[in-house]
Amino acid sequence: MYRPNAQFVFFSFALFLTGARSDAAPLMSGVETQYFDDSVPAQQDFYQHVNGKWLATTAIPPDKASYGPANQLFDETQERLRTIIQDAAQSSEPPGSDARKIGDLYASFMDEARIDALELKPLQPELDRIDALKSKAELAPLIAHLQQIGVDTPFDAEVAQDNRNSTEYALYLSQSGLALPDRDYYLKTDDPRLMSIRAQYVTHVEATLRLAGDRLATAHAREIVALETELARAQWTKVANRDPVKTYNKFPIAKLATLGPGYPWLAYLRSAGFESQVHEVIVQQPSFFSGWSKLLSDTPLAVWRVYFKWHVINAFSPYLSNRFVDERFAFYGKVVSGVPEIRPRWKRAVAFVEDAIGEGLGKLYVAKYFPPESKARMDALVGNILVAYRQSIESLDWMGPETKVQAQAKLAKLTTKIGYPKKWRDYSKLQTDPKDLVGNVMNANRFEYDRNVAKLGKPIDRDEWFMTPQTINAYYNPQMNEIVFPAAILQPPYFNPQADDATNFGAIGATIGHEISHAFDDSGSQFDGDGNLRDWWTKEDHEQFAAKTKALINQYDAYEPVAGYHVNGALTLGENIADNSGLAIAYKAYQLSLGGKDAPVIDGFTGAQRFYLSFAQSWRDKTRDEQTIVYLKSDPHAPDKFRVNGSVVNQPAFYSAFDVKEGDRMYVPPAQRVIIW
Repeated sequence: MYRPNAQFVFFSFALFLTGARSDAAPLMSGVETQYFDDSVPAQQDFYQHVNGKWLATTAIPPDKASYGPANQLFDETQERLRTIIQDAAQSSEPPGSDARKIGDLYASFMDEARIDALELKPLQPELDRIDALKSKAELAPLIAHLQQIGVDTPFDAEVAQDNRNSTEYALYLSQSGLALPDRDYYLKTDDPRLMSIRAQYVTHVEATLRLAGDRLATAHAREIVALETELARAQWTKVANRDPVKTYNKFPIAKLATLGPGYPWLAYLRSAGFESQVHEVIVQQPSFFSGWSKLLSDTPLAVWRVYFKWHVINAFSPYLSNRFVDERFAFYGKVVSGVPEIRPRWKRAVAFVEDAIGEGLGKLYVAKYFPPESKARMDALVGNILVAYRQSIESLDWMGPETKVQAQAKLAKLTTKIGYPKKWRDYSKLQTDPKDLVGNVMNANRFEYDRNVAKLGKPIDRDEWFMTPQTINAYYNPQMNEIVFPAAILQPPYFNPQADDATNFGAIGATIGHEISHAFDDSGSQFDGDGNLRDWWTKEDHEQFAAKTKALINQYDAYEPVAGYHVNGALTLGENIADNSGLAIAYKAYQLSLGGKDAPVIDGFTGAQRFYLSFAQSWRDKTRDEQTIVYLKSDPHAPDKFRVNGSVVNQPAFYSAFDVKEGDRMYVPPAQRVIIW
């Protein structure tokens, strides 16, 4: 239930490492020319030129929605985690230790025969609880209970830093309650693909209810989807939810009734464990809660019963018998994402263990696979990028002197976290049983729920991580003003200690620059160096920055990765700013690293060419059309091809590096290039 605050900005799945090369080894270009498509010149389609042969010869594995080098790294990491987990299961560690709990969790998932024999029995107490509802007043404690065990409800409750007071935790309430990826899947009436998925969703709900013994499954499925459609109608769009000011609406507890008069808020807060600790809440989408209140009043209790029973079964279907697992995958895997085969059971088991006891597993992973040298190399790279940022701030044409002073102050306060947390999470209160998978899932969700509720009234834990060390990703957190790079990204295939610096700056350098730039993008820039939501820009700065970002929105709106489906330039704006800015800063940092000397020519490529080629090859990826549409509707990142081509066309050095001229498809007139950093 609890997730990082919605303002977190993640880099997306593919991330890379570089670092200081060995001076004793010969320089390598690091450019993988074997994947070049020479039939497409760099000046016409840079992404296709660099990655064309790889795209033509690589098949997406049948259990994946997309595939690229980062997926290869992910698969390697999963194999390592599997070994760690199996060793833990066979260890002689005492009961209650993290190792034994890791083994218990894995064993409970892998006991397929037992799970199949149990069928729906593990969920029967929850379904009976819902059937026993006698009035809508009893929905409040039910919703609180379901949130604790990890079931989606019409709204979420989340403990996170107060955006306007970064020294305190606050309770956030936000819209939820849908089982499809985005409101568009319910509401779009001019999109045949989404309409088809919507029709198949009704069939899927009916089939799942029928497996659960519901004799009125057909009618109930229609009622559930109709109710979710009304919830979707009340929800804010993904674009609207990017605005940290509009989503910050503080309400005293006593006034929550004015927002949702039909819901017993005090009873909910008491059941959820918040009442004695919270005097006010931050409501992210006030109009949604008004809509939810009306729906609560207008919808019969019988419909709410089947809605909640469906969400309980849907949440736990991955942990039930194969009949439920297969039905769920047939819809969410095949129909929604276009994936033909489900992942092997052991991979799903590893993912479950990671979800349940992520830092406990991460501690074992770091001890075995994370060398101290990787952290040292990463620290040096971040230092190089920060120098480039400090210098670039002073030359920005859209930021005035007054704002530049505060920008430098914010940059000076930026915290960098590399590898793993300073202190590991305490899992002593997590209860596990090697013979009770559903119970383990519920206990893990309760553990995380209780851990977050316990933050209220305590000092901010600035050492907390919101990703595990084995996660192949990174993020910028504006409330903490920090960038975080987990250990698992600090390894091959992207790190080549024998490669020239140009290649490394083009890969991880652009990634580091990307994350830091989130501190100054359209959303992150609304937070100051202490993590408070505060406007520290002048009116003129806002106007000039808005003009640049409007042009960036228009640029990405024009991209069409699937016929009839365009990139949403407004939804992806923050990440597009970060991609363009991170690449520009990484190139400046690379130039600074040369110390005024000319870069060597290696394998026929100049330093500038290797830099941009490395950037493009690091983003090679294939994604199924169905999953691409999911991303276009819900993901703030543009598809990988446009993260590359959309960024390089705005970089002046790219034009000189590859002799791009007017008339080439990659050519954008200088006046139309969006140069932010």
